[in-house]
Amino acid sequence: MKICVVGAGAIGGFLGTRLALDPGNAVAALARGTTLVSLRDHGWRLHQNGELLQAPAATVSDDPRELGPQDLVVLALKSQALPSLAPSLAPLLAAGTIVMPAMNGVPWWFAAGVAALGPKPLESVDPGGGIAAAIPLTSVVGCVVHASAAVTEPGVTTHRMGRGLIVGEPSGGDSARVARLGELLSRAGFEVSCSPRIRYDIWYKLWGNMTMNPVSALTGATTDRLLDDELVRSFCAAAMQEAAAVGARIGCDVRESAADRQAVTRKLGVFKTSMLQDVEAGRTLELDALVGAVREIGQRVAVATPMIDALLGLTRLFGQVRGLYPLDRPR
Repeated sequence: MKICVVGAGAIGGFLGTRLALDPGNAVAALARGTTLVSLRDHGWRLHQNGELLQAPAATVSDDPRELGPQDLVVLALKSQALPSLAPSLAPLLAAGTIVMPAMNGVPWWFAAGVAALGPKPLESVDPGGGIAAAIPLTSVVGCVVHASAAVTEPGVTTHRMGRGLIVGEPSGGDSARVARLGELLSRAGFEVSCSPRIRYDIWYKLWGNMTMNPVSALTGATTDRLLDDELVRSFCAAAMQEAAAVGARIGCDVRESAADRQAVTRKLGVFKTSMLQDVEAGRTLELDALVGAVREIGQRVAVATPMIDALLGLTRLFGQVRGLYPLDRPR
């Protein structure tokens, strides 16, 4: 298959290297700067289980026109980068191209087909509907990534834990193309589930990490310290209860309690969330897909979210003061 990874960071490098190690694939990258240079000179590089895995990059460019139509486009960039990039991706897309967003939080297509959310895209993750206009919904296969990785230097990824991928049709049910995609990803060494309810799978993961990420960014604390503090833990649980109530209105019923989910997080040990790592590195905050979209969906289905509102407001202001979140985002 011709595959292009858009955003060769931590998850993009993890996916790209594993896919490129399958000799049946030609895996290109849309990248820029030092990452482009590293991939062009050294190919895909991944540290995993104490071993350096390396595979040649088929083509590396910062111009989609140089890469041409692909069979599979993996979107592995931060969600806040996609609105400005999406209109330029047209050269990668053909009639049968699958677009798989391997991104955190609520994706731009999430509201499509959900009657309770109305016909408009979510403004928090797709301002003005530009992404939906650039990437046809018929091309999209939803994806949830259950893995942790980090960029140790430009073009070099270290895999930390997890190899789980959940894929599924945005409209639900089963399909031949999802089955084929699952086989491709399984051959590359991922633990793949083909889900008939990918929207629920997205919401469930979001429900688990929508509080830990921004609260860790605000406090600078690792997850164990957040959960050890009774007041912080209770605040997070209250926000999770609000998100569960929102999910129930859109067919994404979460059956667990917040305490159950927090116990799972505790078992993962001591770690810094991705948003805290972004703060420490001076990178923009992936706040809208993780928190802003939940608030917007809550407004559309008439569920009050005071704890989520507070979390969004505090983290947004924190980011704006540090130049990590735009001043002009709608309130």
